[in-house]
Amino acid sequence: MFVQIATFAFFAGILGLFALNRDRTVTTSKALWIPVVWLWIAGSRPVSMWLADFGFGNLVPTTSDAYVDGSPLDRGVYLGLMILGLIVLVSRGWKVGPLLRANGPLLLFFFYCAVSISWSDYPQVAFKRWIKIIGDVVMVLIVVTETDVPAAVKRVFSRVGFLLIPSSILLIKFYGNLGREYRPDFGNWAQSYIGVATIKNLLGMITLICGVGALWCLLEELRRPKETRRTGPLIAQCVLLAMVVWLLAVVNSATSMSCFIIASVIIVITSMRWVVRMPVFIHLLVIGVLSVSSFAVFFDTSGGLVGTVGRESTLTGRTDIWRLVLGMTGNPLVGTGFESFWLGIRLQKMWSIYWWHPNEAHNGYLEVYLTLGWIGIALFAVFLLAGYRNIIAGFRRDPDIARLKLAFFVIVLIYNFTESAIRETNPIWIMLLLAIVAVPEVLAPAEVPYPKNFADRELSGAHPAPVALRRENI
Repeated sequence: MFVQIATFAFFAGILGLFALNRDRTVTTSKALWIPVVWLWIAGSRPVSMWLADFGFGNLVPTTSDAYVDGSPLDRGVYLGLMILGLIVLVSRGWKVGPLLRANGPLLLFFFYCAVSISWSDYPQVAFKRWIKIIGDVVMVLIVVTETDVPAAVKRVFSRVGFLLIPSSILLIKFYGNLGREYRPDFGNWAQSYIGVATIKNLLGMITLICGVGALWCLLEELRRPKETRRTGPLIAQCVLLAMVVWLLAVVNSATSMSCFIIASVIIVITSMRWVVRMPVFIHLLVIGVLSVSSFAVFFDTSGGLVGTVGRESTLTGRTDIWRLVLGMTGNPLVGTGFESFWLGIRLQKMWSIYWWHPNEAHNGYLEVYLTLGWIGIALFAVFLLAGYRNIIAGFRRDPDIARLKLAFFVIVLIYNFTESAIRETNPIWIMLLLAIVAVPEVLAPAEVPYPKNFADRELSGAHPAPVALRRENI
């Protein structure tokens, strides 16, 4: 009986968060729910797994062959969302065309991924996964082609966070069979919290993303003049942020916790007007953060820095995996083909060694090298450099959203030091796409000097001013 009461209370609380966060001064299209649902699934469990959890058959792949085949149900869900997204983009064709032309490095990288399918041992599987990664791009384009992009971004983060974060706490606290798992750890069974996700690292990832979004939304609201500041969104984002901090503490994902702290520092520092006026300081900030992080992971042989977050020098066995997969490298120039390394004999060998059945190298850049070779690494580097330039240019047009993009850009780079997040439907990968996509001048606000306060920003056009007569479209 108590569990049912708790479930009802959490459900009511989620509705309450949505109600508190309502903003009647702006509007977004109903199409924004498409990327929200995409992120809901990507940040939790596939539909087939949810059905299996509730007793509707064993739809979860447990063998390497089943992993290769995938789930027809999940393919259908993703394909349906992608088709809906494409319909939306076709209706916004006048915006999509300039966007695609402004993102040449992104298109070149995806084109090479498509070409690499031709030398994959499993071209059909690789092609299906390439379609899914194109779906990630479709979802990002839906967001950036909204009339009010900052409002659309806020709603995406809020809608994803309000559902996944409280639901994870509910499952952890009251539905242990769904929200927790037990794994052997040095001979003993250790409890791990997974919430709505499939593993603790995925829960840490989505908690990180929602936490950064909540902090950004909270600071944006606090930057408004007192007479226009809204209490409801402040309460909603504070509650969400508190739940995020609790989850990060109990999940014990060192990478996610570290990245959340780094992103918070970047957002706070770049909220200062003098920093925005000095791009050199932003460059130094980014270089400093990346240098310290890379030194801690790759060059601090004593493990002193990683030890501060409760990890040892082997990064929980990741270095052993890196050595093992490098020994199975195919063609170093072109790799094994898009998303094709963890298939067939290589996957069977890794699963025979590790009981927990890994399907990634726990390093995003190594993953790119394994599947796309040095050519893929080079194209990805160009892709990142072009994206970073777009973010810095964004500080002249709209510093509010640019600081969020910069925070995600930096933490995605750091996150991939110890996790493989450069792959289809991965929430961190989707955040990278959202951060670096170039918005052409014809679609972006005019570049103006950064005003001193919210009222000046409205008058100058640096940020879309609220329109009192717009209807809420939540």
